[in-house]
Amino acid sequence: MGLLSHRVERSEIKPGDHIYTWRAVFTYSHHGIYVGGSKVVHFTPERDADSSSESSANAYDLMSSLPSSCEKFPDCGFRQSNSGVVLSCLDCFLGKGSLYYFEYGVTPSVFLAKVRGGTCSTAESDPPEMVIHRAMYLLQNGFGNYDVFQNNCEDFALYCKTGLLIADNLGVGKSGQASSVIGAPLAAILSSPLKLLMPSPVGLATITAGMYCMSRYATDIGVRTDVVKVPVEDLAVNLGPEDCPDEVGEENETAIRQIAR
Repeated sequence: MGLLSHRVERSEIKPGDHIYTWRAVFTYSHHGIYVGGSKVVHFTPERDADSSSESSANAYDLMSSLPSSCEKFPDCGFRQSNSGVVLSCLDCFLGKGSLYYFEYGVTPSVFLAKVRGGTCSTAESDPPEMVIHRAMYLLQNGFGNYDVFQNNCEDFALYCKTGLLIADNLGVGKSGQASSVIGAPLAAILSSPLKLLMPSPVGLATITAGMYCMSRYATDIGVRTDVVKVPVEDLAVNLGPEDCPDEVGEENETAIRQIAR
């Protein structure tokens, strides 16, 4: 267990595990659920063939996209139309990155000791079979609209592992990675008036770091009081009809059943 993240070997992961890989020299991480058979279900920005708009695309969007083809697995890259939930092989998911394991049920002290958010949670994970069921169901039905700060790949994996969503806006999560991005500037702003009382740079840096860690902890899904357990079968209703397909063709249903074997 490292202060930054928890690197593992491929032989160590099991179906139902929440895995991730760092991209762009540890700038951000991409998350997914390992479902076995060298396959990962994860959430990416939609790539609608009829859409030419790339104005909302950023480095995170582009680098988390899947290759157009995979030589090892014909079903790699499978997704429903107008959905960002994708099945890929482990090699394509990782790209050139290493494999990391997202930890659940960690103590508050371990959580606060982590340098970066998006590596662990104090929340307990549900059994692997339930985690895989949620991931495969969302592969069929979608996970709403992708948003890098409010509904991203980590939010998807967190929901698959825990079934928890924020009560006041079902379908939208709060990932540790997003909290880190928001929490760092917020901590700096909140600690800036203390410069008048604490001229020492070391003391100010310590307070800023403490505020940053506490801001991450306060938004962790394991300690929030505004979360509810939502069955995956009800998730499509909460996301709204425009976000999730109502029907799945017979051909796609057959493909998904074969993938899940």
